[in-house]
Amino acid sequence: MINKQGLNLKILFDSSVLIAAFVESHPKHKNALLFLTKANNREFELLVSSHTILEVYSVLTSAPFKPKITPAIATQLIESNIKTIAKTVTLIEEDYFNIVEKMSGANLSGGIIYDAIITECALKTKADEILTLNPKDFLRLTEGTSVKVSSL
Repeated sequence: MINKQGLNLKILFDSSVLIAAFVESHPKHKNALLFLTKANNREFELLVSSHTILEVYSVLTSAPFKPKITPAIATQLIESNIKTIAKTVTLIEEDYFNIVEKMSGANLSGGIIYDAIITECALKTKADEILTLNPKDFLRLTEGTSVKVSSL
């Protein structure tokens, strides 16, 4: 997939898409797995924030999935489906303080700050799109930017 500049499309996945791709019983599993397969086939550049990696591990190992996902299985899923396929996006100290300033300036509070971390990663890497199952906060956070928000 090519973006408007003729470059490979950059899509940043949030944790909800990755979890859906990894868990067969998830209602969005087939759609999420399709996008992960496209990323594996290099149809676009997959981006994942470092925060998302930790969130995926936390959810996989603590949610009541049947069968239970052990820490070893969660690690294997992350290594074979994120580490080997995606570009991991990290932020620096200054980025975190900028996020706090942006949130304060927009009078936003609470858990939306974690989606702001993902959004900042998308902006930092000039991602074309954020793919999520929870678009509401991302739509607010990307308003006025070139980053598109898509939901499965």
